[in-house]
Amino acid sequence: MSAKDELFRDYPVIVTQAIAWGDMDSFHHVNNVIYFRYFENGRLEYIRQIDWFDIQIRTGIGPILASTQARFRKPLTYPDTIHIGTRMIEMKDDRFTIEHKIVSDTLNDFVTEGQGLLVAYHYAEQRKAPLPEELKERIQALEVGVSEPRTK
Repeated sequence: MSAKDELFRDYPVIVTQAIAWGDMDSFHHVNNVIYFRYFENGRLEYIRQIDWFDIQIRTGIGPILASTQARFRKPLTYPDTIHIGTRMIEMKDDRFTIEHKIVSDTLNDFVTEGQGLLVAYHYAEQRKAPLPEELKERIQALEVGVSEPRTK
C-alpha cells in the first residue's frame, strides 16, 4: 500500500495543495516554518468539517491552539503536490489532540508528521471551557469509519 493510499484510508480530512516556489528557502527546500502552515490548513479544514465555528457563534466556545510539533522526515521541494491528512487521536473533557501527516506526490512517501493540541476556549470570558457535547458528537461522526473511537 502506498503512503498516499494509507493517508486516504486512515485520515478523515485531506487537504491537497501545490507547493509554492516561495515556500522554499536558501537551502533549496521548503522552510521548516511552512510545514506549520500546511498543518494549519489541515487543522482549519478539520474545524470547518465539524463546523466548530457554528458552535462558537452560539456558545462563545471556540478552538485555540495550545501547542504544535513536527517531525521532519524528508525535505520537500518545488514543484510538488502534497496531501495533508488530519485526524483526532485523543479527546479529553476540554481538549483534543490532532495528528497530521503530509505525503509528497513526487517522493510518494510520508515527509512530515506532527500533532496539535486544540483546547476549547470561551473567548468572551477568556478561559478554557469543556468541549460542547455537540462538538464531541461531530468529531466522532467525522472519525467514524476511519478507525475505532479514540476518546479518553
